This record gives sequence, C-alpha cells and structure tokens, in this order.
Amino acid sequence: MNVAVIILYLLLMLFLGWVGKRRARSTEDYRVAGRRLGPVFYTGTMSAVVLGGAATIGGVGLGWTYGLSGVWLVTAIAVGVIVLSLLFAGRLQRLRVYTVSQMLGLRFGGRAVRASSIVILGYTLMLAVTSTSAYASVFGVLFGIDRAWGIALGAVVVIGYSILGGMWSITLTDLLQFAIMTVGMFLLLLPFSLHAAGGWSGLEQRLDAAHFDLGARGPGHIVTMFVVYTLGILVGQDIWQRVFTARSPQVARWGGTASGVYVLLYGVAGAVIGMAGAVVLPDLASGDEAFAALAEGYLPVGLGGLVLAAGVAAMMSTASGALIASATVARVDVVPLLRSLAGGGSAAEDATSHPDTEQLSLEVTGESEAAMALDRWYVLGLGVVVTIIAMLVPSVVTALTIAYGILVGGLLVPILGALVWQRATGAAAGWSMVVGTVGVLVSMAVFGVEANAPIYVGLAASLVVFVGVSLATPPTPRHVLGAWRERLAR
Repeated sequence: MNVAVIILYLLLMLFLGWVGKRRARSTEDYRVAGRRLGPVFYTGTMSAVVLGGAATIGGVGLGWTYGLSGVWLVTAIAVGVIVLSLLFAGRLQRLRVYTVSQMLGLRFGGRAVRASSIVILGYTLMLAVTSTSAYASVFGVLFGIDRAWGIALGAVVVIGYSILGGMWSITLTDLLQFAIMTVGMFLLLLPFSLHAAGGWSGLEQRLDAAHFDLGARGPGHIVTMFVVYTLGILVGQDIWQRVFTARSPQVARWGGTASGVYVLLYGVAGAVIGMAGAVVLPDLASGDEAFAALAEGYLPVGLGGLVLAAGVAAMMSTASGALIASATVARVDVVPLLRSLAGGGSAAEDATSHPDTEQLSLEVTGESEAAMALDRWYVLGLGVVVTIIAMLVPSVVTALTIAYGILVGGLLVPILGALVWQRATGAAAGWSMVVGTVGVLVSMAVFGVEANAPIYVGLAASLVVFVGVSLATPPTPRHVLGAWRERLAR
C-alpha cells in the first residue's frame, strides 16, 4: 500500500507538469511563472524549495541525535527566508531580472561581475545532485532497486515535469508537495510518533537532559549554521528565482515572511519527531534513518506511504528548483559569457557601458516558442548532467560544502553591497569576489573543508576589499545608477 501511494504521487507530479505546460506561453512564464504568483502560490513554492531533504529527513535525524538543539539547521534557513523577504525581496522583485548576475550587471554596468554566474551555476548544479542522490535512497528501500535505478527513476520524474512547463510546472508541483509535507509532518508523523513515545511526558522521562538543551550543539556550531545557511539563502539563485515569481513586491515581502514562519514551525516539528524516534528507536545506526523507520513502523499502512511521499516531495522540490535555476543561469549568463570570451571579447569591459539592459528587455518581452524550446533543451541537458554526476559520485557533500563556502564567502558581500551601498563600484565587486573566493579555498586547504574558519576568512577578506576598492575607484556612472534607480522605483 505504501508503494502504491508513492507511485500515485509520482504520477501526479507528471500530470501537474503537463498542466503547467499549458500555462507556459513565454520565456517569462517558463523561467519565473510569468511573475504572477499570489500569496498562496508564492508561500507554498518558497516553502517547498527551501525545505529539502536536509530540512526534512535531516531535521528529524538531528532531533534524534541532539534533541531540541537539532532545530538550529532549519531555524537558520527560516531566518534567511524572513530576512530576505523583509529587507530585500521587494527590491529584487521590482528589478524584473532572472539571475543574480543580471542584477549585478544592472547595478554596476560592464561584464566583469558576470563571472559570478559560473560559481552560481556550480552551486545550483551540486544542490540538484545532492537532492537527486537523497531521494534515490528512498526509492531503493521502497522498490528494492539499487541506487543507480533509484536515481534514474527520480530523475525521469523531476526532469519530466520541469521540462514541460518550467517554473509553472514546478510551482504547481511545489503546491502539492507543500500540502503533502504539511500533512505528513504536522498531522501524521508528529502526533503518531509522539503517541508512540508516550507524549511529551514520555520524552521527559526517557531522554536525558541534553536532549532538551537548545545549546547542546555548542555556540560555535550554531553560529556557523546561521552564517552558512542564513546568508546562503540571501544570495542563492534558486531562492531569488522564486522571489522573481511574485506578482508584486508586497507578495514577495509578506508571502515570503509567512513562508519563513512556516519553515521555523516545520523545523520544531522535525526536532520533536526525532526526539520521539530516539525514545522508540534508540538503536538505529544513524539519525537519518529515523524518518523512514517511524513512517513505516508507527503509522498505519497507506498513511505511512503518505509520510514517505512527504520526504520524497521535500527532496524533489529542491531538486527541481535547483535544476531550473541552473538552466536559467546557464542560458542567460554563462553561455553568453563564454561566447564573448571565445570570440575575443573581454569579461571586464568598460564599466561605463550597460550591456545587460537591452538583453533583459528582449528576454522579458520575448514570446517566441523557439526561445522557450531552447530553455527546455537547457533543462534537459543539465538534468542529464545532474543525473550522471549523482550516479558516478557516491558522496557529494564535500563538493557542496565547497560550493556553499564560495557562494557565501566569495559572493555575499558584493551581492548585498550592490543592494544597500550606493558608493559600491563594479571594480570592487569583481575584486571582492576573487579575493573572497581565494580566501575560502586557501583556508579550506589549510584548515580542512569541513572547518568553520574558511567561510569567515572569505567573508572578512571580501568585505575589506569591497569597501577599500569602492572608496579608491570612481563611483558607478550616473546613467547606470539612474537606470538602476528607475527599475527599483517601478
């Protein structure tokens, strides 16, 4: 029965992909759902994309291992969503761009900052790979197939619905995934697991005091989680692309805030479920097994399948969001940049030019079926690349850690600086990216990839260079800043 529920879920994903295809009539529809999402759709899709396997299966696992202190991972994600929504989402939505690099191009002029798109593409691809690997393990358990076939099965579904209608298909599937995740976590797994553990009093009687200590993981680890995940949310292309789908700055601001509150509650539920798992399943080899073990062992047949579908939904929503983000960055930023370099152009053209304005205008108004067909080819091609990498690499945690370190340590300062400091210059943005990225990589070589120090070294170096070079170089030309302010005033 549980297997039947999962199969029905996968078929629904493909059906909603087909429904989304009927709504996608332009490249703007395909990439950002026509910038027409209202509060309900926007809150659902934002929640689904940030609550991946790490927040769902991993969140329960952290609760099993650390108790209430396991909540900090998802809390850091929630804070990132809230800060992004309240401080930046309204401004980003007014820009009417598709990518982080396009924003930088509009703000500073010139093309030097577009090199950031290569780092962003690497990050989004690795995010898609990790999600693909994660749901393959669930399929392996349910269907009795090996890892490669589990990856292939999930990839066919994710690529299938993503390629049909792009962001519209992903939005519709995200809403179903959001509903399944809500029912699975809050209405099924939480009450059933708590009941099995004897309620909250049962937790208090059978778990040691450390499980109820919010600071059990240590202040250094908790702070680093906020630095990595909260700040990563602020500059992630997959998250920004959801912001661009909002129909107004108000929807982006308040719908995103509602999403952040939901994510926070989701994290608390996951930690408590994990604590219940520690009571009834104390002998698991790993906390990451708690989610599936509770669903299969303590819920009625059928309902357990729905909870397992919630886990798969969390992973697939992140995978599809990362895939459409990768395709958009590759199509809009990376390939044009590589063509420019191959044709003898320079990625560091005169900062007084404003090369992206005409391009953005064409892409926003372009309604050709041929352009949308090309977007589909990018989704298909990168989907195949993600699938192959997931099959070939048993563990991609190290690669994702490096990508996240570069994203935050190398790109956070120039991206946020572009939004909040008028005196910032394109030269400063370019150099701070280089210095911050080098600082992260060198520090990882010295302290280790998993160490806390590299991201702080990168952030500090990037900030010093960004401020220093901005003050030492001529201000951004008035006509570039004028165009930037005009977009923000819309």
